[in-house]
Amino acid sequence: MTEALLLVSHKLCPYVQRAVISLTEKQAPFERLDIDLSNKPDWFKALSPLGKTPVLKVGTSAIFESAVILEYLEETQLNPLHPKDPLRRAEHRAAIEFGSTILSDIWGLYAAPAEAAFEAKRQLLGDRFAWIEKRLAGGPWYDGAAFSLVDTVFGPVFRYFDVFDLIGDFGILADKPKLARWRANLANRASVIGAVSPEYPQILLDFLIARKSHLSRLIEANGVRIAGANGRTMAAS
Repeated sequence: MTEALLLVSHKLCPYVQRAVISLTEKQAPFERLDIDLSNKPDWFKALSPLGKTPVLKVGTSAIFESAVILEYLEETQLNPLHPKDPLRRAEHRAAIEFGSTILSDIWGLYAAPAEAAFEAKRQLLGDRFAWIEKRLAGGPWYDGAAFSLVDTVFGPVFRYFDVFDLIGDFGILADKPKLARWRANLANRASVIGAVSPEYPQILLDFLIARKSHLSRLIEANGVRIAGANGRTMAAS
């Protein structure tokens, strides 16, 4: 008997999105339960010693940390997303770690209190993505024709830029044609689309405004708003 899978999540968490995309690609049945991380329930604190999402409950057991969850799913579910070759698999794991570093840099970008710190993170992110542009094979996905765990990691990364691009032209992803193609392919992948609710852009925008950061002030100055029940974003003129 297959044990039931429950993914404890947060609506904005990019690490949760990784797990959702992987579970969807593997066609593994699961339930998703969103919680408020600003008011964590006691039962969640007992499951997650770090107080972070995602947590995957497997029957009565709990697994925390997204990288560990992804590896567990690789070992227990159908439709593997890692390459078979050990060296390529190690390269993919390294790329996943690089994706986590980029998420940390994105946090630094939107949390930067002043323009100088924002500019430093903007330049750093441009350098990060320039490295990826050189690494991309030129196919539809990170490593060519096969959708992989690296793709599950970068779908949520690029989702931030769907909102960032409305705030200003920061040039982080500019002049990177292979990256642009990869980003577009991920944006149209059903598993990536379904990893968040239609309200995600508005929730993210509200979150960014509440940071009271340099980016928050740019949002207010440029009159960025969300339009449409389908969650598509647009900037006010």
